[in-house]
Amino acid sequence: MKAKFFLIAMQVSTAALAFAAETVPPAAAAAPQSPWRYIAAALAVGFACIAGGIAVGQVGSAAMGAMSENPELSGKALPYVGLAEGICLWGFLVALFILLI
Repeated sequence: MKAKFFLIAMQVSTAALAFAAETVPPAAAAAPQSPWRYIAAALAVGFACIAGGIAVGQVGSAAMGAMSENPELSGKALPYVGLAEGICLWGFLVALFILLI
């Protein structure tokens, strides 16, 4: 019984090796990467973070002013500050896509 199982396992593994795809050599001759992609990624993150900082400053000051008059608005005003911070995250994602693609 063990011998039959061993023979079947050997036949399956030999067949798998026989039909395995050839490995592709590393792309040593691929086109060199352009340095412009790093500049584009830096600009995407830089502009997004500057715009996010401006948005957080304006939205945060307006939210604090509204909360000073009516403390019940804190739950409604603070999510807008989080949305303004999300601009920086989108800039980072765009830069990541630029670098990976």
